[in-house]
Amino acid sequence: MSGDAWRVVDTGLRPAAENMALDRALLEARQAGESPNTLRFLQFEPAALVGYHQDVARELHLEYCAAQGIAVQRRITGGGAIYFDPAQLGWELFLDRHGLGTADMAAIAARICNAAAAGLQALGVAARFRPRNDIEVDGRKISGTGGVFDGEALMYQGTLLIDFDVEKMLRVLRIPAEKLTRRAIASARERVVNLRELLGSLPPLDDVKAALTRAFAEAFGVDMAPAQLNDNEQRRYRGALAELDTREWVYQPERVYPPQTTRQGMHRCDGGLIYANVVFEPAARLLRQVWFHGDFFVSPRRLVADMEAALRNTPLADLRATLAGCFAARAAHGIGLGADDFATAVENAVAAAPAPAAPSCGEASHAD
Repeated sequence: MSGDAWRVVDTGLRPAAENMALDRALLEARQAGESPNTLRFLQFEPAALVGYHQDVARELHLEYCAAQGIAVQRRITGGGAIYFDPAQLGWELFLDRHGLGTADMAAIAARICNAAAAGLQALGVAARFRPRNDIEVDGRKISGTGGVFDGEALMYQGTLLIDFDVEKMLRVLRIPAEKLTRRAIASARERVVNLRELLGSLPPLDDVKAALTRAFAEAFGVDMAPAQLNDNEQRRYRGALAELDTREWVYQPERVYPPQTTRQGMHRCDGGLIYANVVFEPAARLLRQVWFHGDFFVSPRRLVADMEAALRNTPLADLRATLAGCFAARAAHGIGLGADDFATAVENAVAAAPAPAAPSCGEASHAD
């Protein structure tokens, strides 16, 4: 993309519905050739977002969201549920795929994430890209990312933790950690880090945005210039908001989701006690999500997060091979434990009695 000029759009702090509508408007406009390549910065008023294909009541604690004034919204893209608040900075790229030199999403993710990591390095943070699509500091996640193609257009999104309340996230999301023990909360905190913790104080947002802008400009060989939404984007935004800011969009009442259960298992080995909380789809014998915690020691520290990511939407039959691959890829080791011990904890969870099912959308609709 050498010699090109990109636009930088800062849409500020907004409700979730407005941010989702802007996502759709900018992606559609880029696909239609109505807008240039764009870097967008965004922030959210407190919100819980589910992926396009997810069941709201299955993914979120709706009563807690209602009590805390946390908006519930559905993204236009897939992926998992996320909690957002003003202490996170979103960044997005809307690009023409022909200028990327490849259609391989793994290669694109590496290029974009390495650029974002370089921007954080300029702030004094030892950030690095962690495949498939995370940015980490010493094994702790500071930014999650993901992308999607729409025809000839790419939307690639990232979320940077400026300051972050892990316990609130755990209370919002119906992740496989239903019992918020001190150990579970501490374990979650060990896996993420934010700029405030790393730098000792809250960095000015303008400095963070400027560092990321310079890094993307250098990585793609382009000039960057601030701009506003054009008339076509504004028109598309208004139409998208009218559709997305509705209960029908958020709850998708006509959808039927396959049954799945949440289960917990444990395995005691020479290296300690491993707990596995598992979201399991019995009919398909599919592991939807796995979350490990316990009093074990493994190296590198990010191995646990890597295993959890690798097991998302994995057939139960592939469990042991997948975990063995994680250990092999990272030259990982544990004190008194190995990949088979984590697999046994998951198998024990699958064999356990399921926890009470989450309410259906209809049953929980009063809570939003």
